[in-house]
Amino acid sequence: MSNEIKNRVATSKLVTIDLEDFYPEGDRILIDIKKWLFDEQILKEIDFRESVKNHDWAFYQNKYIALTCSSDAIIPSWAYLLISTSLPSSTKKIIVGNLEQLETSIFQDIINELPLDIYKGKPIIIKGCSKKYIPETAFTLLISKILPLANSIMYGEACSNV
Repeated sequence: MSNEIKNRVATSKLVTIDLEDFYPEGDRILIDIKKWLFDEQILKEIDFRESVKNHDWAFYQNKYIALTCSSDAIIPSWAYLLISTSLPSSTKKIIVGNLEQLETSIFQDIINELPLDIYKGKPIIIKGCSKKYIPETAFTLLISKILPLANSIMYGEACSNV
């Protein structure tokens, strides 16, 4: 009998997917257009267009942007389109929604671009904890993509998975 301790996790065929490894750097910015509305409720086209025109858009270069209106105002689609055309072309991504929806959209793009064939027939563990925010939807999207390929899928850490 050997007293040698073997790390069975390190020698297993288990493949770990850590979505944090794919986390793209860059600021996530929420632009709330409420401040450009009359009484924070009514979109007056001339005033709104003037506010958009006079805003300093250079700040948003190389950033991820979520456009929203936190008031109960009815915002026509063209208002978000106008802002989108004013943002720098170097903006990494623009969505209409909140920051969680922005993060979900970012991860949808990432997961859709992953080379998933490398997971075919293998036991997979999806790492569950991370230091950066990973939306829950990213995990479910990843599972739906690898489910037809993987031999098995676990969630958590190799030493304590579900």
